[in-house]
Amino acid sequence: MDNLIEKLEKTRSLTLGEYKALIDAFCPELAKVLAEKADAVRRRVYGNKVFIRGLIEVSNICKNDCFYCGIRASNKKCDRYRISADEILECAREGYKLGFRTFVLQGGEDGYFTDERVEDIIKRIKAEMPDCAVTLSLGERSKDSYQRLFDAGADRYLLRHETADSGHYGKLHPSELSLENRMNCLRALREIGYQVGCGFMVGSPYQTNEHIAKDLKFIEEFQPDMCGIGPFIPHKDTPFAEFSAGTAEFTCYLLSIVRLICPEVLLPATTALGSIKEGGREEGSQAGANVVMPNLSPKSVREKYMLYNNKLSSGDEAAEAVRELDKKIRSVGYEIVTDRGDRRKEK
Repeated sequence: MDNLIEKLEKTRSLTLGEYKALIDAFCPELAKVLAEKADAVRRRVYGNKVFIRGLIEVSNICKNDCFYCGIRASNKKCDRYRISADEILECAREGYKLGFRTFVLQGGEDGYFTDERVEDIIKRIKAEMPDCAVTLSLGERSKDSYQRLFDAGADRYLLRHETADSGHYGKLHPSELSLENRMNCLRALREIGYQVGCGFMVGSPYQTNEHIAKDLKFIEEFQPDMCGIGPFIPHKDTPFAEFSAGTAEFTCYLLSIVRLICPEVLLPATTALGSIKEGGREEGSQAGANVVMPNLSPKSVREKYMLYNNKLSSGDEAAEAVRELDKKIRSVGYEIVTDRGDRRKEK
Protein backbone atom coordinates (compact mmCIF):
# COMPACT_ATOMS: atom_id res chain seq x y z
CA MET A 1 0.00 0.00 0.00
CA ASP A 2 2.96 2.33 0.62
CA ASN A 3 3.86 2.21 -3.08
CA LEU A 4 0.30 3.20 -4.07
CA ILE A 5 0.24 6.12 -1.67
CA GLU A 6 3.66 7.27 -2.86
CA LYS A 7 2.50 7.09 -6.47
CA LEU A 8 -0.65 9.07 -5.65
CA GLU A 9 1.38 11.76 -3.88
CA LYS A 10 3.80 12.09 -6.80
CA THR A 11 1.51 11.74 -9.82
CA ARG A 12 -1.97 12.52 -8.39
CA SER A 13 -3.21 9.71 -10.57
CA LEU A 14 -3.97 6.02 -10.14
CA THR A 15 -5.58 3.41 -12.35
CA LEU A 16 -9.10 2.24 -11.59
CA GLY A 17 -7.66 -0.97 -10.16
CA GLU A 18 -5.25 0.95 -7.95
CA TYR A 19 -8.01 3.21 -6.65
CA LYS A 20 -10.07 0.13 -5.83
CA ALA A 21 -7.12 -1.43 -4.00
CA LEU A 22 -6.73 1.74 -1.94
CA ILE A 23 -10.46 1.72 -1.13
CA ASP A 24 -10.41 -2.00 -0.29
CA ALA A 25 -7.53 -1.39 2.12
CA PHE A 26 -9.49 1.11 4.25
CA CYS A 27 -8.77 0.72 7.95
CA PRO A 28 -8.26 3.16 10.83
CA GLU A 29 -4.47 2.96 10.63
CA LEU A 30 -4.35 3.72 6.91
CA ALA A 31 -6.96 6.44 7.30
CA LYS A 32 -4.70 8.15 9.86
CA VAL A 33 -1.71 8.01 7.50
CA LEU A 34 -3.71 9.45 4.59
CA ALA A 35 -5.28 12.16 6.78
CA GLU A 36 -1.82 13.34 7.85
CA LYS A 37 -0.62 13.45 4.26
CA ALA A 38 -3.80 15.23 3.09
CA ASP A 39 -3.51 17.77 5.90
CA ALA A 40 0.08 18.53 4.91
CA VAL A 41 -1.05 19.14 1.32
CA ARG A 42 -3.95 21.43 2.29
CA ARG A 43 -1.67 23.41 4.63
CA ARG A 44 0.84 23.85 1.81
CA VAL A 45 -1.84 25.32 -0.45
CA TYR A 46 -4.27 26.98 1.98
CA GLY A 47 -2.48 27.09 5.31
CA ASN A 48 -4.81 26.40 8.23
CA LYS A 49 -7.69 28.38 6.74
CA VAL A 50 -11.25 27.06 6.63
CA PHE A 51 -13.60 29.03 4.39
CA ILE A 52 -17.23 29.61 5.32
CA ARG A 53 -20.04 29.69 2.78
CA GLY A 54 -23.44 31.07 3.69
CA LEU A 55 -26.00 28.48 2.62
CA ILE A 56 -29.43 29.83 1.64
CA GLU A 57 -31.90 27.02 0.93
CA VAL A 58 -34.28 28.81 -1.40
CA SER A 59 -36.89 26.08 -2.01
CA ASN A 60 -37.67 22.47 -1.16
CA ILE A 61 -39.98 22.13 -4.16
CA CYS A 62 -38.51 19.78 -6.75
CA LYS A 63 -39.79 18.29 -10.00
CA ASN A 64 -37.48 15.28 -9.70
CA ASP A 65 -38.15 12.03 -7.86
CA CYS A 66 -34.66 10.85 -6.89
CA PHE A 67 -35.04 7.77 -4.73
CA TYR A 68 -32.71 8.92 -1.91
CA CYS A 69 -33.96 12.47 -1.46
CA GLY A 70 -36.39 13.68 1.20
CA ILE A 71 -37.69 16.51 -1.01
CA ARG A 72 -38.42 14.19 -3.96
CA ALA A 73 -41.56 15.15 -5.90
CA SER A 74 -43.67 12.20 -4.75
CA ASN A 75 -43.05 12.73 -1.01
CA LYS A 76 -46.49 13.96 0.06
CA LYS A 77 -45.34 14.35 3.66
CA CYS A 78 -42.81 17.04 2.77
CA ASP A 79 -43.85 20.49 4.07
CA ARG A 80 -43.08 22.56 0.98
CA TYR A 81 -41.80 26.14 0.99
CA ARG A 82 -40.18 28.71 -1.23
CA ILE A 83 -38.57 31.93 -0.05
CA SER A 84 -38.89 35.17 -2.00
CA ALA A 85 -36.18 37.23 -3.65
CA ASP A 86 -36.50 39.82 -0.89
CA GLU A 87 -36.05 37.12 1.76
CA ILE A 88 -32.99 35.78 -0.04
CA LEU A 89 -31.51 39.27 -0.10
CA GLU A 90 -32.22 39.71 3.59
CA CYS A 91 -30.45 36.40 4.36
CA ALA A 92 -27.43 37.60 2.38
CA ARG A 93 -27.41 40.94 4.20
CA GLU A 94 -27.46 39.23 7.57
CA GLY A 95 -24.71 36.89 6.43
CA TYR A 96 -22.60 39.79 5.20
CA LYS A 97 -22.76 41.34 8.67
CA LEU A 98 -21.52 38.03 10.10
CA GLY A 99 -18.54 38.06 7.74
CA PHE A 100 -19.73 35.80 4.93
CA ARG A 101 -18.32 36.65 1.50
CA THR A 102 -19.78 33.70 -0.40
CA PHE A 103 -23.47 32.84 -0.61
CA VAL A 104 -24.70 29.49 -1.86
CA LEU A 105 -28.23 29.54 -3.27
CA GLN A 106 -29.38 25.92 -3.10
CA GLY A 107 -32.74 24.39 -3.86
CA GLY A 108 -34.70 21.67 -5.54
CA GLU A 109 -35.40 21.94 -9.25
CA ASP A 110 -38.27 24.35 -8.73
CA GLY A 111 -39.70 25.77 -11.97
CA TYR A 112 -40.52 29.04 -10.19
CA PHE A 113 -36.85 29.96 -10.27
CA THR A 114 -36.70 30.90 -13.94
CA ASP A 115 -33.62 32.43 -15.51
CA GLU A 116 -35.17 35.87 -15.14
CA ARG A 117 -35.87 35.46 -11.44
CA VAL A 118 -32.47 34.00 -10.64
CA GLU A 119 -30.73 36.67 -12.75
CA ASP A 120 -32.52 39.35 -10.75
CA ILE A 121 -31.47 37.82 -7.42
CA ILE A 122 -27.83 37.49 -8.51
CA LYS A 123 -27.70 41.08 -9.75
CA ARG A 124 -29.24 42.41 -6.54
CA ILE A 125 -26.73 40.54 -4.37
CA LYS A 126 -23.83 41.69 -6.51
CA ALA A 127 -25.03 45.29 -6.55
CA GLU A 128 -25.23 45.47 -2.75
CA MET A 129 -22.25 43.23 -1.97
CA PRO A 130 -19.85 43.43 -4.93
CA ASP A 131 -16.99 41.81 -3.00
CA CYS A 132 -18.98 38.58 -2.58
CA ALA A 133 -19.11 35.40 -4.63
CA VAL A 134 -22.44 33.88 -5.61
CA THR A 135 -22.60 30.11 -5.87
CA LEU A 136 -25.63 28.37 -7.36
CA SER A 137 -26.80 24.83 -6.65
CA LEU A 138 -30.07 24.60 -8.55
CA GLY A 139 -29.70 21.35 -10.43
CA GLU A 140 -29.73 20.52 -14.11
CA ARG A 141 -30.50 23.39 -16.50
CA SER A 142 -29.74 24.08 -20.15
CA LYS A 143 -26.37 25.46 -21.25
CA ASP A 144 -28.12 28.66 -22.32
CA SER A 145 -29.57 28.99 -18.83
CA TYR A 146 -26.17 28.45 -17.19
CA GLN A 147 -24.71 31.08 -19.55
CA ARG A 148 -27.36 33.65 -18.65
CA LEU A 149 -26.81 33.15 -14.93
CA PHE A 150 -23.04 33.39 -15.38
CA ASP A 151 -23.46 36.60 -17.37
CA ALA A 152 -25.62 37.95 -14.54
CA GLY A 153 -22.72 37.51 -12.14
CA ALA A 154 -22.82 33.95 -10.75
CA ASP A 155 -19.31 32.76 -9.93
CA ARG A 156 -19.66 29.08 -9.02
CA TYR A 157 -22.01 26.18 -9.58
CA LEU A 158 -22.35 23.04 -7.47
CA LEU A 159 -23.76 19.96 -9.19
CA ARG A 160 -22.89 16.67 -7.54
CA HIS A 161 -22.51 13.91 -10.09
CA GLU A 162 -23.66 11.43 -7.36
CA THR A 163 -21.97 8.45 -9.04
CA ALA A 164 -19.77 8.05 -12.10
CA ASP A 165 -21.26 4.66 -12.99
CA SER A 166 -24.32 4.79 -15.24
CA GLY A 167 -25.77 1.54 -13.93
CA HIS A 168 -25.50 2.74 -10.35
CA TYR A 169 -26.92 6.12 -11.38
CA GLY A 170 -30.00 4.34 -12.70
CA LYS A 171 -30.56 2.66 -9.33
CA LEU A 172 -30.59 6.01 -7.53
CA HIS A 173 -32.69 8.04 -9.98
CA PRO A 174 -35.88 7.69 -12.04
CA SER A 175 -35.51 6.77 -15.71
CA GLU A 176 -35.96 10.33 -17.00
CA LEU A 177 -32.67 11.33 -15.35
CA SER A 178 -29.36 10.14 -16.80
CA LEU A 179 -25.70 10.25 -15.90
CA GLU A 180 -24.99 11.38 -19.47
CA ASN A 181 -27.03 14.54 -19.03
CA ARG A 182 -25.54 15.19 -15.60
CA MET A 183 -22.03 14.98 -17.06
CA ASN A 184 -23.04 17.18 -20.00
CA CYS A 185 -24.20 19.81 -17.50
CA LEU A 186 -20.87 19.68 -15.67
CA ARG A 187 -18.95 20.04 -18.92
CA ALA A 188 -21.14 22.97 -19.99
CA LEU A 189 -20.52 24.75 -16.69
CA ARG A 190 -16.77 24.29 -17.11
CA GLU A 191 -16.87 25.55 -20.72
CA ILE A 192 -18.80 28.67 -19.71
CA GLY A 193 -16.23 29.61 -17.08
CA TYR A 194 -17.82 28.78 -13.73
CA GLN A 195 -15.82 27.47 -10.82
CA VAL A 196 -17.44 24.03 -10.86
CA GLY A 197 -18.20 21.60 -8.06
CA CYS A 198 -19.06 17.91 -8.39
CA GLY A 199 -19.26 15.18 -5.75
CA PHE A 200 -20.87 11.96 -4.60
CA MET A 201 -22.54 10.18 -1.70
CA VAL A 202 -20.53 7.72 0.36
CA GLY A 203 -22.34 4.49 1.17
CA SER A 204 -25.32 5.10 -1.10
CA PRO A 205 -27.59 2.10 -1.86
CA TYR A 206 -26.03 -0.48 -4.20
CA GLN A 207 -22.66 1.33 -4.16
CA THR A 208 -19.60 -0.88 -4.56
CA ASN A 209 -15.90 -0.12 -4.20
CA GLU A 210 -15.67 -0.33 -8.00
CA HIS A 211 -18.21 2.52 -8.21
CA ILE A 212 -16.17 4.64 -5.80
CA ALA A 213 -13.02 3.95 -7.81
CA LYS A 214 -14.84 5.36 -10.85
CA ASP A 215 -15.82 8.43 -8.83
CA LEU A 216 -12.21 9.06 -7.86
CA LYS A 217 -11.01 8.57 -11.43
CA PHE A 218 -13.65 11.00 -12.67
CA ILE A 219 -12.57 13.58 -10.10
CA GLU A 220 -8.95 13.09 -11.15
CA GLU A 221 -9.82 13.67 -14.82
CA PHE A 222 -12.37 16.47 -14.36
CA GLN A 223 -10.30 18.39 -11.80
CA PRO A 224 -13.22 20.20 -10.13
CA ASP A 225 -12.74 23.49 -8.33
CA MET A 226 -14.95 22.16 -5.51
CA CYS A 227 -15.91 18.64 -4.51
CA GLY A 228 -18.79 17.80 -2.15
CA ILE A 229 -18.48 14.35 -0.58
CA GLY A 230 -20.79 13.35 2.23
CA PRO A 231 -22.19 10.16 3.71
CA PHE A 232 -25.51 8.82 2.45
CA ILE A 233 -28.12 9.22 5.18
CA PRO A 234 -31.55 7.64 4.57
CA HIS A 235 -34.78 9.62 4.74
CA LYS A 236 -37.79 7.94 6.31
CA ASP A 237 -40.18 8.91 3.48
CA THR A 238 -38.16 7.59 0.54
CA PRO A 239 -37.75 4.15 -1.09
CA PHE A 240 -34.34 3.92 0.60
CA ALA A 241 -35.66 4.46 4.13
CA GLU A 242 -34.41 1.07 5.36
CA PHE A 243 -30.94 1.23 3.83
CA SER A 244 -27.91 1.70 6.06
CA ALA A 245 -26.16 5.04 6.17
CA GLY A 246 -22.59 5.66 5.10
CA THR A 247 -20.02 6.34 7.80
CA ALA A 248 -18.09 9.43 8.82
CA GLU A 249 -14.86 7.44 9.02
CA PHE A 250 -14.98 6.16 5.44
CA THR A 251 -16.11 9.58 4.19
CA CYS A 252 -13.07 11.20 5.82
CA TYR A 253 -10.82 8.55 4.26
CA LEU A 254 -12.14 9.48 0.82
CA LEU A 255 -11.78 13.21 1.57
CA SER A 256 -8.09 12.56 2.21
CA ILE A 257 -7.72 10.72 -1.09
CA VAL A 258 -9.46 13.53 -2.98
CA ARG A 259 -7.15 16.11 -1.37
CA LEU A 260 -4.14 14.12 -2.60
CA ILE A 261 -5.65 13.87 -6.10
CA CYS A 262 -6.52 17.58 -6.25
CA PRO A 263 -4.33 19.61 -3.87
CA GLU A 264 -6.03 22.89 -4.83
CA VAL A 265 -9.64 21.71 -4.54
CA LEU A 266 -12.07 23.45 -2.20
CA LEU A 267 -13.31 20.54 -0.15
CA PRO A 268 -16.28 20.91 2.23
CA ALA A 269 -16.75 19.14 5.51
CA THR A 270 -20.43 18.73 4.69
CA THR A 271 -23.56 19.15 6.77
CA ALA A 272 -24.21 15.42 6.28
CA LEU A 273 -20.82 14.65 7.84
CA GLY A 274 -21.73 16.78 10.85
CA SER A 275 -25.19 15.23 10.98
CA ILE A 276 -24.06 11.62 11.05
CA LYS A 277 -21.43 12.07 13.75
CA GLU A 278 -20.85 14.59 16.52
CA GLY A 279 -17.66 16.39 15.56
CA GLY A 280 -17.83 15.03 12.02
CA ARG A 281 -16.98 18.34 10.41
CA GLU A 282 -13.93 18.78 12.61
CA GLU A 283 -12.78 15.29 11.64
CA GLY A 284 -13.37 16.18 8.00
CA SER A 285 -11.18 19.25 8.41
CA GLN A 286 -8.41 17.12 9.89
CA ALA A 287 -8.73 14.76 6.90
CA GLY A 288 -8.15 17.50 4.31
CA ALA A 289 -11.43 19.46 4.04
CA ASN A 290 -11.23 23.25 4.13
CA VAL A 291 -14.81 24.55 3.70
CA VAL A 292 -17.84 24.61 5.99
CA MET A 293 -21.30 25.87 5.01
CA PRO A 294 -23.37 27.21 7.92
CA ASN A 295 -27.05 27.80 7.24
CA LEU A 296 -28.28 31.33 6.56
CA SER A 297 -31.83 30.27 5.63
CA PRO A 298 -34.69 31.77 7.65
CA LYS A 299 -35.17 29.79 10.86
CA SER A 300 -38.78 29.10 9.88
CA VAL A 301 -37.72 26.91 6.93
CA ARG A 302 -34.48 25.27 8.05
CA GLU A 303 -36.18 22.12 9.30
CA LYS A 304 -38.21 21.84 6.09
CA TYR A 305 -35.18 21.40 3.83
CA MET A 306 -34.84 17.83 5.03
CA LEU A 307 -32.91 15.85 2.44
CA TYR A 308 -32.26 13.06 4.94
CA ASN A 309 -33.10 12.10 8.51
CA ASN A 310 -31.72 14.17 11.42
CA LYS A 311 -30.15 16.87 9.25
CA LEU A 312 -28.50 19.62 11.26
CA SER A 313 -30.85 22.58 11.14
CA SER A 314 -30.25 24.41 14.40
CA GLY A 315 -27.50 24.86 16.96
CA ASP A 316 -24.12 24.93 15.25
CA GLU A 317 -25.73 24.76 11.83
CA ALA A 318 -27.45 28.10 12.41
CA ALA A 319 -25.38 31.03 11.18
CA GLU A 320 -25.81 32.71 14.56
CA ALA A 321 -23.60 29.97 16.03
CA VAL A 322 -20.64 30.64 13.71
CA ARG A 323 -18.65 31.70 16.77
CA GLU A 324 -19.18 28.28 18.35
CA LEU A 325 -18.29 26.58 15.07
CA ASP A 326 -15.15 28.69 14.89
CA LYS A 327 -14.22 27.55 18.41
CA LYS A 328 -14.60 23.91 17.37
CA ILE A 329 -12.56 24.38 14.20
CA ARG A 330 -9.84 26.16 16.18
CA SER A 331 -9.78 23.28 18.66
CA VAL A 332 -8.41 21.00 15.93
CA GLY A 333 -5.84 23.49 14.65
CA TYR A 334 -7.60 25.55 12.00
CA GLU A 335 -9.22 28.97 11.73
CA ILE A 336 -12.35 30.17 9.98
CA VAL A 337 -11.67 33.10 7.66
CA THR A 338 -14.10 35.54 6.09
CA ASP A 339 -13.15 36.00 2.47
CA ARG A 340 -14.48 34.71 -0.85
CA GLY A 341 -12.26 31.65 -0.59
CA ASP A 342 -11.49 31.21 -4.26
CA ARG A 343 -9.48 28.24 -5.46
CA ARG A 344 -5.76 28.83 -5.12
CA LYS A 345 -2.80 27.58 -7.07
CA GLU A 346 -0.50 25.15 -5.31
CA LYS A 347 2.62 26.80 -3.92
